Amino acid sequence: MEFCQPASSQRLMSLRAIRHLFGSSFGDMLVEYSSSSEEEEEKVGGKRRSCQRERSSFACKKRKCEAEETLGHNSTDIKDGLHIELGPPSLASARLPLPKSVVEMFQDSTEQVTEDRSLHGGRVRSFQHERGNWATYLYLPYMPEDGFLELLDEMMQLADARGISLTRSEEFHLSMSQTVVLRHHWIQPFVLSLRMGLAQCPRFLCVADRVKVYTNQEKSRTFLGMEVSAGHAQLLDLVRVVDQTMEEFSLSTFYQDPSFHISLAWCVGDSTDQLRECLQELQDLVDSHEDGPFLLRLPCQELRCKAGNKIFSFHLH
Repeated sequence: MEFCQPASSQRLMSLRAIRHLFGSSFGDMLVEYSSSSEEEEEKVGGKRRSCQRERSSFACKKRKCEAEETLGHNSTDIKDGLHIELGPPSLASARLPLPKSVVEMFQDSTEQVTEDRSLHGGRVRSFQHERGNWATYLYLPYMPEDGFLELLDEMMQLADARGISLTRSEEFHLSMSQTVVLRHHWIQPFVLSLRMGLAQCPRFLCVADRVKVYTNQEKSRTFLGMEVSAGHAQLLDLVRVVDQTMEEFSLSTFYQDPSFHISLAWCVGDSTDQLRECLQELQDLVDSHEDGPFLLRLPCQELRCKAGNKIFSFHLH
């Protein structure tokens, strides 16, 4: 009967036989083989750890360079194969500029502006210009009738012959208020108050036919005008409405006893006496107009408010 040994027993016996033949050196060989494998694994693991340390060091150096560039240290760039040294970046140039409207918002509102009088015919402001302040006044516009400008030219020639050089007004109107100062944020409520007050004011007609001489309060300009002779009462009613808004904003009201007139021409300085000397001659020109005495007719249908370079219209009913 044949006895079969397990395979594991057979392998164990084979190992013993081999060990018997080669002696203890076989064991050493086995030990050395096992040790060699562990060293290789340690070497591979060491290389991996070394690579990891190198990558970590590179990342740190990269972050340091980026931080130095942010702080303004010199950096380099390569363009078209050339090594270019870049200077420290300017933080100010990287910022977007503020809009002009925002810059002006925080400027000193009391900053004074020097004006060239030669650009305004030598005229002088009644008050100093300040940023944020708007010169404002109300008036009834007058559109020149046929023959008016011809008559005005004759009047100016007569005054020039007497040594008074007059400048024609740029526009013709009948003032309904003094010139006052409004802050910019007052304009809209000021206009709204006027619109409410003028909602029920009726239209009417004014007539001016008397030549008269006027000066401003500072006596820096002299005016030749035509005074209203018809429609005075209706003008006073309109002024009262305007004065209510002026008082609401603590502004100067109109004159107590106004002489409503339309300014025709002006000159710099106080030339009241010189113009009055030829006033009768000027009146004769008006009265002896080729079509009869000239009557300046002003349909009062629209009141206007000029604040700075803005114009608001209020239609009468």
